[in-house]
Amino acid sequence: MFPIIGVIIVFGSILGGYVMHHGNVHVLFQPAEFVILGGAALGAMVIMCPPKTLLKIIKSLKNLFGGGPGKKEYIELLSLMYMLFSKAKKEGLLGIESDVESPAKSQIFKKYPNVIKNHHAVEFICDNFRVYILGVRPFEFEEMMDRELEAHHEESSVPATVIGKVADSLPGFGIVAAVLGVVITMGKMSESPDVIGHSVAAALVGTFLGILLCYGFIGPIGNNLEQRAKEDAKYFEAIKVAILSFAKEMPPQLAVENARRVLFTDSKPSFKELETAVRKKAA
Repeated sequence: MFPIIGVIIVFGSILGGYVMHHGNVHVLFQPAEFVILGGAALGAMVIMCPPKTLLKIIKSLKNLFGGGPGKKEYIELLSLMYMLFSKAKKEGLLGIESDVESPAKSQIFKKYPNVIKNHHAVEFICDNFRVYILGVRPFEFEEMMDRELEAHHEESSVPATVIGKVADSLPGFGIVAAVLGVVITMGKMSESPDVIGHSVAAALVGTFLGILLCYGFIGPIGNNLEQRAKEDAKYFEAIKVAILSFAKEMPPQLAVENARRVLFTDSKPSFKELETAVRKKAA
């Protein structure tokens, strides 16, 4: 919703100011300039990216209209971790082997639907519990998780990086459109000043659109996706801290509390909120 509001504000303020200066809005409507800019940007992205990356970019665009993990999602995540830790503490690590081998059938995982929906997070949790069950020293365990998280974050940041590069190219493509417009204008030098003036205006619209799309739309979209990737990274960091804390023989309550402290303030549940949720689920 907020990206749409932002688009309306950008368009409204620019067109409003233009009209206040008695500008002719009809002059700004130059379909050929849109074809040049849009086609060039799309073609550059196709050259830049393999097909799987293009597909990943398309899928990531839906995240523009969604929110990152909030208090509710983190309470569910940390409650799940607490339940797994508690069961492992009571029954031994082999007691949770069936849960991590088949999370879809696990009675513990089924209590937390928001976590199950995040397939990458469930896979990360289960894989690291499998490694922990096999037996690994904490410092080696941390290094393994850091490598996996680094690869995951690098992969999730690709769409934002590509879109940012496309945005950076748009002012240049705008200049290309303007130069083409000037070339066309040079062929009309024998015509009336009105015709030449209209042709020059149409050429300058290309530069205007290139700069507007770069800083007003495509660039902000890339920044939005970058922020989403950071929020996703924080979710995985909380999982890592919780599992590693338990591997260092912290009690379940302290392990999830340690994970809670790495969260951003706006999505971090309070100590009391987490404690209440954990006790409720445990009961």
